[in-house]
Amino acid sequence: MAATPKAVSHLLPLQPFPPYPLSSSSRGRTGATHRRGESYIACSKGLRGSPDDYHATLRALNSKGRTPRKSLGQDPHMASIVTERFAETNRLKVLQEDFVKCHIQSHMSSFLASIESDLKPRYAKVVANIPFNISTDVVKQILPLGDIFSEVVLLLQEETAVRLVVSALRTSEYRPINIFVNFYSVPEYKFSVPRTNFFPQPNVDAAVVTFRLKRAADYPPVSSIRSFFSMVNSAFNGKRKMLRKSLQHLCTAVEIEKALEEVGLPATSRPGELTLDDFVKLHNLMAKD
Repeated sequence: MAATPKAVSHLLPLQPFPPYPLSSSSRGRTGATHRRGESYIACSKGLRGSPDDYHATLRALNSKGRTPRKSLGQDPHMASIVTERFAETNRLKVLQEDFVKCHIQSHMSSFLASIESDLKPRYAKVVANIPFNISTDVVKQILPLGDIFSEVVLLLQEETAVRLVVSALRTSEYRPINIFVNFYSVPEYKFSVPRTNFFPQPNVDAAVVTFRLKRAADYPPVSSIRSFFSMVNSAFNGKRKMLRKSLQHLCTAVEIEKALEEVGLPATSRPGELTLDDFVKLHNLMAKD
């Protein structure tokens, strides 16, 4: 995504900065190109934005001779501008790293440890306007961190938001990511954000989605999380195939049919017909064999 919302709410403890594309007027059309996954993350302790952060941000950009340009994606200058702007607060930490390679758990653990505590567990929240092309990567990296984050609020492309949260059984949009999302969280589609609310205006609409993260104790009871998702991915690799065929590398067709029967499903079941609970039961039955 190459735009930032016109309305800005207060920052919560972890804030991957909006994919605000920047360019220098002196460089013409040359400049840094967006690298997939590059992100600027700010960890804050109760830092609140001013009522007019949008225009203040534009003024800060203009003062540096920078203007938004959709073609460039995120640019390192945004990280330096944000760092400079909030330097005196002592409540902001900017991490200029490739998001998909960033060790969020390590950064956040030390950050939360630096906050005075009454010995009760401290949890952060994620509030982010992220590049649309790394939405799935962000979701896969953050949702399993329920020991650090209590809630994740993301601004996503409308199509992606619907696919992650609303996709139903027996539809073409029902995929392994839906099993993943519901395994680690309780997702909720909040509201749509028309493209006219962004500057510069993108070619697609957006939507806000929340994920209430589960603690490890609340995960579905599987004998092995790794083998569970390996089975789910294998099942969907042959989405149109019956499970007794697509999972034959794990068990014989007869054993798979027997497990499906015990779950209460027909022997001809396909992956798009199983709920998270169905997959959990099927995995645990097949793991015993």
